[in-house]
Amino acid sequence: MGLIDEIKHMIYEKRDSYQALSEKVWDFAELHFGEVKSAELLSQALEDEGFTVQREIAGLKTGFVGSYGEGKPVIAFLGEFDALAGLSQKRNKTVHDPIVPNGNGHGCGHNLLGVGSLAAAFAAKEYLTKHQLKGTVRYYGCPAEESGNGKAYMAREGCFKDVDAAFSWHPDSKNAVQHLSSNAVIEARFTFKGVSAHAAALPELGRSALDALELMNVGVNYLREHMADKARVHYAVTNTGGVSPNVVQAIAEERFLVRSPKPNEVKELFKRVVNVAKGAALMTDTEMSYKIEGGCCNLIPNTALHQVMADLMEEIGYPEPSEKDLAFIKDIYASLGDNEKNFAKKFLTTEQRKTIDEKPIADWVIPCPEHDTFMEGSTDVSDVSWNVPTAQCFTSTWAFATVPHTWQVVAQGTQDFALNAALYAGEAMACTALKALEDPELLAEAKREFKERLDGETYECLIPPDVTPSSL
Repeated sequence: MGLIDEIKHMIYEKRDSYQALSEKVWDFAELHFGEVKSAELLSQALEDEGFTVQREIAGLKTGFVGSYGEGKPVIAFLGEFDALAGLSQKRNKTVHDPIVPNGNGHGCGHNLLGVGSLAAAFAAKEYLTKHQLKGTVRYYGCPAEESGNGKAYMAREGCFKDVDAAFSWHPDSKNAVQHLSSNAVIEARFTFKGVSAHAAALPELGRSALDALELMNVGVNYLREHMADKARVHYAVTNTGGVSPNVVQAIAEERFLVRSPKPNEVKELFKRVVNVAKGAALMTDTEMSYKIEGGCCNLIPNTALHQVMADLMEEIGYPEPSEKDLAFIKDIYASLGDNEKNFAKKFLTTEQRKTIDEKPIADWVIPCPEHDTFMEGSTDVSDVSWNVPTAQCFTSTWAFATVPHTWQVVAQGTQDFALNAALYAGEAMACTALKALEDPELLAEAKREFKERLDGETYECLIPPDVTPSSL
């Protein structure tokens, strides 16, 4: 029995337990740094499998690491389990139908992500034991990917310093390796404080914090013309200072995400955003303060590992959905708008466009690209990739053209085809990791490439040392 067949057997014999774990995390739907039930559930599963679990690592209440084996090489699998606010959705429904209005939901599929990585870790552990191989398998329970950047805290505290290679994946509507770079990001909260007054009788005594906030937003919008093409700045007003128009608002707050392709570039752009905020405060005679609440670097891909992973994904093959699954997939696809469908179809071949409406699931594997691509978004896996060679993949857990962070993602999160796609990712990760563990030359090549890509730069966490989840 070859590596792929062994890993497939090891994973699918535990399919029922992975389904139960995934559905429980889906039910919990806990937000960033509050994933108490989810973290404990996965920690207990690790202990039941014989892993030694260290809880609350890097000062994170819901961060943990499970370890099995000893010595080098050390291979790591990254798991996530946080949900999103406002995306509650009943299971098995293909129309928008919240369980709780404005409640939480797994709108990015992290209930599947954490369990798919867990399956990879368990299979790698079983393979090491069966073949009496030296090495250490680790599962990193990483909180707050959506907001808070849990992996960046882990990297800041040196949690990956002895890891030889790291592996992760993400739910998606395609099957491909994540051979791409990304934007670095700094998250910050800006607060303006003014003086309240009667807006009609004594407006001259007031100093409007809301005016300052609005002027900051205008200034940042003018700044957009003078940013790099791939840079992004976006914001959300979190406190307007009240609902009474006849009171001058004495306080106002908003959160900003500032993105740019390199850490030094995002730091420079963030300084310019801060200067705009200072100017807004000067114009309104108010006080401005800000606090960085999160941040992560740009992603460093690894061709050596990604080529092996892409080949393995092709060889393993995407699991064929059942007729029942396909009916559900078609209903989800029907709920999507033409804009979403037409945008997604731009990336298909002519032959794929002919069949996608009839079978709206991407069951093929996109080859590893010859050159790096770019993602305008950000991920805290990036901070891991600055510390250790890192490989990731996408698998089709969603109907074609499904947009992340939507109720349709939540609706698909407990379907059989979605779990099978998560386990497909687990197979690809486990097989790639074990090939790296058994082939010193592959691991050495991945490390050589890693060093070349950094080109002398060293990792610096974009979250200041004094910032912790408890301080936010």
